[in-house]
Amino acid sequence: MPHWLWVLVVQHWHYPISPLFLATGGTIAGGGDSATKSNYTAGKVGVENLVNAVPQLKDIANVKGEQVVNIGSQDMNDNVWLTLAKKINTDCDKTDGFVITHGTDTMEETAYFLDLTVKCDKPVVMVGAMRPSTSMSADGPFNLYNAVVTAADKASANRGVLVVMNDTVLDGRDVTKTNTTDVATFKFC
Repeated sequence: MPHWLWVLVVQHWHYPISPLFLATGGTIAGGGDSATKSNYTAGKVGVENLVNAVPQLKDIANVKGEQVVNIGSQDMNDNVWLTLAKKINTDCDKTDGFVITHGTDTMEETAYFLDLTVKCDKPVVMVGAMRPSTSMSADGPFNLYNAVVTAADKASANRGVLVVMNDTVLDGRDVTKTNTTDVATFKFC
């Protein structure tokens, strides 16, 4: 039984917020040669371009971003996990929350690790995409917007790490990827 699940009906917003974006790459930062072809390179787009692709973020957040790494999540490793955990624990009092962009192949492992190691009461929200930023049906911009909305919700504080994808907020301890192409891939395990 999941600890909690939202289908983004968030009501306790406090805007504007000042979250720290920690970008790690993945499909959400992926780019390809064509909007209609499925081949792309993960981790091609930097954090500034990710944020600029969603101009509506300026209405709800004063975004500050940091490019931690820019890799496909299959290359995620314990050094990056430790860097993320240390950054969140160190900067917890300096920001309203954290939004971590991440590839979906290892998002569940990173979410679980951070849930065990982060000691911050602010929202920590992980977000990714199943389609690259250059796809004509890219899901990353909407997911990114929803991740910031979730970070702004007071109910997200003291919840541990959250995963936001496809209009759904999931508990990072109990999430699993169930499909390699479906935008609704993340479910409770």
